[in-house]
Amino acid sequence: MFYEIDKNDHGLPYNPIKACVVPRPIGWITSISHDGLVNAAPYSFFNILSYAPPYVVFSAGGHAEDQKEKDSVANVRLTGEFVYNMATWNQREQMNNTGLIVDRKLNEMAETGLRPLPSKLVAPPRIEGAPVHLECKLHEIIDLPGHDAVSTHQVVFGVVVGVHIANDAITDEGIFDVARYKPLSRLGYKDYAWTDDSVIFQMEKRTPEDTFGKPEPAEI
Repeated sequence: MFYEIDKNDHGLPYNPIKACVVPRPIGWITSISHDGLVNAAPYSFFNILSYAPPYVVFSAGGHAEDQKEKDSVANVRLTGEFVYNMATWNQREQMNNTGLIVDRKLNEMAETGLRPLPSKLVAPPRIEGAPVHLECKLHEIIDLPGHDAVSTHQVVFGVVVGVHIANDAITDEGIFDVARYKPLSRLGYKDYAWTDDSVIFQMEKRTPEDTFGKPEPAEI
């Protein structure tokens, strides 16, 4: 099948586009307002972009209730700080529930029974139970125009300034055991997935000569 985005003429009961780039890691973002109100929200448009230094990105559409930007974006724009918390199988319900709260006056962590942990270098708290936290400073926010206020996205780029990893997630060989806590990812529709040992495989990086053999000398 083929369809044009502007026409949205796919003929399917649901738009399939978000199921076409998967799995997407979930950015469970904590931020804090100028008045000290904590916000926690999951974003499936999230990823890490580099490593020296590391930059991460999350993208948030407009608030469904008042059409304005999400609390996460507003908080980061104001304070310049946020924390990424790795969402895992054990906290899947709380992660999902933080995304269902739309009242701007509520603390999602308190409402969903999550306990805060203090960060080292930024003001927003970390989420207890998450095996990884990335403390971030704002780099830049850009707008992605949409067809309306809700589909217009603000893209938040942050530079990572501090990293927390659970001690029991580090193997005796000094490797982060990514499968131990079953980190969650977003698929399309209402579908999610987790990562465990059953789906992990390794591939060696090799030189072209190792893979394809040495090229034959060119004929003169």
